[in-house]
Amino acid sequence: MPQSYVKIFVHITTHTKYNQPFLYKGIQEELFRYIGGTLKKLGSEPVQIGGVEDHIHVLCTLPRTLSIAKLTEEFKRSSSSWLKTKSERLLNFHWQDGYGAFSVSSSKVKVVKNYILNQKEHHRKLSFWEEYKIFLKEYNIPYDEKYL
Repeated sequence: MPQSYVKIFVHITTHTKYNQPFLYKGIQEELFRYIGGTLKKLGSEPVQIGGVEDHIHVLCTLPRTLSIAKLTEEFKRSSSSWLKTKSERLLNFHWQDGYGAFSVSSSKVKVVKNYILNQKEHHRKLSFWEEYKIFLKEYNIPYDEKYL
């Protein structure tokens, strides 16, 4: 076959370092657009990006030429540098070192998209850590509490 055809959807979540609520309401939408632009430059199709003060969710495609690790590293690096230029209160911004990445079947893209759109409502009931543990259990990913 002379050409490669790939369409892999991935749901990535990452948290601010030390759970800091850096992502205040006034910066969130601009940050989500910035990350979307970064993903496009990397060959990814952003589907939905959202979050709350201390974490984000990214639903996008995984380019056939990049690993999840490289894609995540690049949008985190780029957005961290960009955020530090936006406000004095963001000068000490950092993402946590790790991330969560979960495969999404094409039949579930709308479900995950809606889930991301409703983060504020969702987190009135569950903390990020409760939510994250649900994902890890749902995907049968073993974890150690001390590393969360």
